[in-house]
Amino acid sequence: MSEATKVSPPATAGKSGRKRYAMVIDTRRCIGCMACQVACKAEYDTPLGVNRTWVPYKVTGKYPNVSRKFLPRLCNHCEDPPCVRNCPVGATFVVEDGGFVLQRYERCIGCRSCMAACPYNARFMLPSHRTYTPITNVVDKCTFCFHRVTQNLVPACVQTCIGRSRVFGDINDPNSEVSYLIAKNPTQVLRPEQGTKPHVFYIGADRNQTEFGREGYQKIEVMEQERSAFKRHFNI
Repeated sequence: MSEATKVSPPATAGKSGRKRYAMVIDTRRCIGCMACQVACKAEYDTPLGVNRTWVPYKVTGKYPNVSRKFLPRLCNHCEDPPCVRNCPVGATFVVEDGGFVLQRYERCIGCRSCMAACPYNARFMLPSHRTYTPITNVVDKCTFCFHRVTQNLVPACVQTCIGRSRVFGDINDPNSEVSYLIAKNPTQVLRPEQGTKPHVFYIGADRNQTEFGREGYQKIEVMEQERSAFKRHFNI
């Protein structure tokens, strides 16, 4: 897709005159190339060790019939975000027209209440040793590329997805691609039992084969599994 790729047309249906942006991720099309993660890193220059979006995977099956199941992750920009409710200084807020959940860096005191409240483990602390920007010691997260969307461009991760696994648009617009995909396909959201009403919808996601329970939202040490298998095979 070219840089000129646009988001959905402005006409909306639902809340009068308001857009409500959402992302649909078709896991059947995700090949685990990590281009989305790299594009996000390049767009925001996020520090090593943290990511606004990431693609955990789990190896399933039994040799020789094994496969990797991918589940791209990011902030879900919930309709009822617990991070907003739990921020003691109002640093996290919702943009009414669009539904973006954003961060006021100048208000954030780094208490990590929003990190503890987020059921998707989508928030992280920016370190203090950043010398090229004053934005340090505050919480950061995915913003649905607010600065790009307000310029009628899609988020960086959507722009760079070579398999078109990620689709972004106005869910209040019945003619948008996200509305079409949600209407035509069975979709899932992560942790629906939390009642947050997330606006990242998955097609073909199987939590039993990717992530399950709170522990599934922690970093998966896949490399350690591969090292152990290597050592067993070569008797090291």
